[in-house]
Amino acid sequence: MRKIYYQYDPNRRVYRRVFPTLGQRFISWMWRFLFSVLLGGVFFIIYWFIISTPQVEDLLVENSRLQSQYRVLSRKVDDALLVLHDIEERDDNLYRVLLEADPVPEVARKSGFNGTNRYAELNDMSNADLVVNTSQKVDMLSRKLYMQTRSFNEVVELSREQENRLACLPAIQPVSNKDLKRTASGYGYRNDPIYHVRRFHHGMDFACDTGTPVYATANGKVVYAKWKSGFGNLVEIDHGYGYKTRYAHLSKILVKEGQKVVRSEEIAKAGSTGKSTGPHVHYEVWVGNKDVNPINYYFMDLDAEQYEEMVNLAENHGKVFD
Repeated sequence: MRKIYYQYDPNRRVYRRVFPTLGQRFISWMWRFLFSVLLGGVFFIIYWFIISTPQVEDLLVENSRLQSQYRVLSRKVDDALLVLHDIEERDDNLYRVLLEADPVPEVARKSGFNGTNRYAELNDMSNADLVVNTSQKVDMLSRKLYMQTRSFNEVVELSREQENRLACLPAIQPVSNKDLKRTASGYGYRNDPIYHVRRFHHGMDFACDTGTPVYATANGKVVYAKWKSGFGNLVEIDHGYGYKTRYAHLSKILVKEGQKVVRSEEIAKAGSTGKSTGPHVHYEVWVGNKDVNPINYYFMDLDAEQYEEMVNLAENHGKVFD
C-alpha cells in the first residue's frame, strides 16, 4: 500500500496532504534500488560461500581427485627419472667406455629447461605449484628420454662398426648363474680364508659343484692351459684389444694353448685345485695388463636390477674361496 504524507498547518489548524516532488521520488526509488541490490548481494554471498550446492560439492570432489592424481603422477615421474639416471650412468660409464666413445655432455642432457617461462599460463591455477612442478618433471623426462634414445642409436651404430671387437669383449659370466645364487665374492680387499689376513682379491668367485661347465666369456685365443701355483688348473685367454681373462681352480681343462675359442664355448670344468677351500671358479678380467673388476663385464647376462643385486652379493666378505 502506498504511503500518504500529511503536514500540519498551524494557521488553519488542519493537516494538509503533502505530495513529494519528482526529485524526492527519484531519490526514494534510488535508495530502494540500492538497498535491494545490497540485500541481494548479501544473500548471493551467503548462498555461494556458505550454502554448498551439489554442483559445488561435485567440483570440490573432482578437484581433490585431480590433486591426488597429480601427486601420484609426480611420484611416478620421480621413479622414472631415477631409473633413467641409472641408464644414463651405464651408458656413459660402461657402454661408451667399452666402445671408446665420448660420454654425452651433461649440458646436452639438461638442455631446453632454461630461459622463458613456458609454464606462465599455469600460474593462475588453484594448485599452481603442484601442476607446474609435475609439468616440469614430465618435460624433463621427455627430453632426457629423447637424448637417451639418440645416444643408444649412436651406441648401436658404434657396436655395428665394432662387431668383431665386441665379440672379443668379456660380456657374460663364466658359469651359468641366471639366479645369481652362485655369486660368492667380488673384487677388492677380503679376508683370506687360509691365511686369515686381509688381502686383495683380484677377481670374482662363483661357488659351484665340481664338474660344473666353465665357459669362455668372449672370443679369443688360449694362451695358458695348465697348472699354476696358487691357481691350480688355470686357463688364460687373450681376447685381443687389450683384454684377457683367467679361469682358475679347475678340475679339468678342455682346451689347449693356441686354440681359438668363441664366447659361450665350454673350456673347462669347475673344481677346487690349487689354493682353494671349496669347489668354485675364480674369474679375472685384465685390461692393458691390469686386473679390473669383472662385475662390469656381464652386460649380456644381466639387466639393471640383476646388476644391482650382483653388486650387493659380491660385497659379501664371508664367502671367499681362495
